[in-house]
Amino acid sequence: MSTEGIRDLLAAHPFFDGLPETDIDLIAGCGINVHLSGGQILFEEGAPADTFYVVRRGRVAIEMHAPQSTIVLATHRSGDVVGWSWLFPPHRWAFDARAVEDTSAIALDGACLRAKCEDDTDLGYRLMKRFARLATDHLAATRLQLLDVYGTPGSTAS
Repeated sequence: MSTEGIRDLLAAHPFFDGLPETDIDLIAGCGINVHLSGGQILFEEGAPADTFYVVRRGRVAIEMHAPQSTIVLATHRSGDVVGWSWLFPPHRWAFDARAVEDTSAIALDGACLRAKCEDDTDLGYRLMKRFARLATDHLAATRLQLLDVYGTPGSTAS
């Protein structure tokens, strides 16, 4: 797929909504279109974080290994992005990610994006604000999930 095709896909994606056209052009230069099979691992905890994924179709689970099982922390779908560890040193994944079903995504090269953000700090600031909002939203969702599993403070488990 050409950079123009990736650019159009990014421009239509909710995460990039409202970004200046020049930002979309710069970001598109770091992307490739990828297809992931159900069960395919996108990244593993502790591995170098060098990519983030713009989900176009399918589902991706964020997972954490526990002593007796694997815990699904979140599932991302079309319209979501997966992974922000590429942005923050030491650039290592904090969790695993796995395609739950056949998934199409745009894989954006983290080193390429970091370099473009260093060269264009306005771009970096605009992306950082979006990732900060994303992190805040994910923390709020995790809080609700924990309340659902463990109950509200002061309640007793049956």
